[in-house]
Amino acid sequence: MAIDQTTSHHELIGRDDVNDIDAILAITNTDVDEAAHAVRAEGDAIFTWDYEQSRTALHRLYEKAKTSQWNGTTDLPWDTEVDQEAVVAANQAQNNFLYENMDMTGTVLEHWGDKEWIEFGVQSQNWTLSQFMHGEQGALICTAQIVETVPWIDAKYYASTQVMDEARHVEVFSRYLDTKLSGHYPINAHLKMLLDDIISDSRWDMTYLGMQVMVEGLALAAFGFMHQMSTEPLLKQLLRYVMSDEARHVAFGVLSLQEYYAQLSAPEIRERQEFAFEAAVRMRDRFLQQEVWERMGVDVKGAIKVMMSAPDRPIFQSMLFSKIVPNCKKLGLLDAADGWLREKFTELGVIQFEDAMDTGEEYETLDEVAKDRAAAAV
Repeated sequence: MAIDQTTSHHELIGRDDVNDIDAILAITNTDVDEAAHAVRAEGDAIFTWDYEQSRTALHRLYEKAKTSQWNGTTDLPWDTEVDQEAVVAANQAQNNFLYENMDMTGTVLEHWGDKEWIEFGVQSQNWTLSQFMHGEQGALICTAQIVETVPWIDAKYYASTQVMDEARHVEVFSRYLDTKLSGHYPINAHLKMLLDDIISDSRWDMTYLGMQVMVEGLALAAFGFMHQMSTEPLLKQLLRYVMSDEARHVAFGVLSLQEYYAQLSAPEIRERQEFAFEAAVRMRDRFLQQEVWERMGVDVKGAIKVMMSAPDRPIFQSMLFSKIVPNCKKLGLLDAADGWLREKFTELGVIQFEDAMDTGEEYETLDEVAKDRAAAAV
C-alpha cells in the first residue's frame, strides 16, 4: 500500500533545508566540561534457550572474527616518531589538489599563509581522530547492547567479538592522540545527538541500523579515505587494522537486518527509512569541523562557506556514503515506500553509490589482518 510521504524535513532533522548552515551551527555540545554523559537505554535484555547456530553467514563471520583479533599494544609500531607538523605538510603536499583551484579573495581566509594552513591541518587532524575515538566508544556501548537485546545466539556470539574490537579501537585512537598528536576535541554535537538516539531506542534492530550500518558504514569509508590521504606510516597501519574489523561489523549489520526486515510491515520499514535519512544528515553535518574554526579564532560561518565552495568537496563528501547507500539498498530501504529513501539520498547527492559492492560481501576482501600477521610471523 502507499505510504504517507508528508513527513517534513523539520520533523526529521529539525530544519526545512538540509543545507541550512545557521541551523546546523545552532546545535552545540552543552556539556563539554563533563567527564561522563548518561543516556537512558530502554531495551530488554533477552536470554535465548535456543543454542543452535542456524544462521550460516553469521556463524562464518563469527569464525572469521575469532581468527582476526589483533593486539593494539604489540601489533603496532608505537616507537614510530611522529612530527605532526611535518606530517601535515607532507599530507598537504601530496593532496594539494583538494584546494588548489580555490580563490580566497574577499574571504575570511584571504590572508592565510603556510603557517595558518599548517596549524589548520594540525587542528583538523586532532579533531578528526578525536571524533573517531568518540564514535568508537559509541560503537562499544551499542554492541554491548546488541549482545543483550538481539534474540539470536549466532548474533550474540558475533557481537561479543565486536565488543572486544571496539574496545581495542578506542584504545588505539586514544593512545595515538595522547602520544603522537597535540590535543583532544570533545565530541561533536551532531555525532553526540545521533549516538544518544541510537542508544536510547528500545528496538534492537534500530541499534543495528544506526550503528552497524550507518555509523560504522561511514566510518569504514572515512578510515579508507584517511588511509589513502595520509603519509604517516603508524597511522596508516593503525587504520588498516581498524578497517579490517569495521568491514566485518558492517557485514554483521547487513546480514542480520536482511532477515529481520523481510518480515516487517510497510509502516515499520518507513520508520527505518526515516531513521537512516536522519542519521545520514547528522553524520554529514558533523564533518563541517566547526570546533576547529572556533579554536583557531576564525569566523565559523565564513570559514565553512569557503570550504564548502571547494570544487572537489562534493565529490569527497559524497564518497563518505559509498558504503552506506549500497547496504541500504541490499536491506530494501532504498525503494520501499515508493522510493522515499532513494529520493532523500538523491537530495543529499549520494545515490550514485547504490550499485557499489555492499559490505555483506566486501568484508571478505578487506579482512586481511590474520593473513598478514601469519605471513609476518614466518
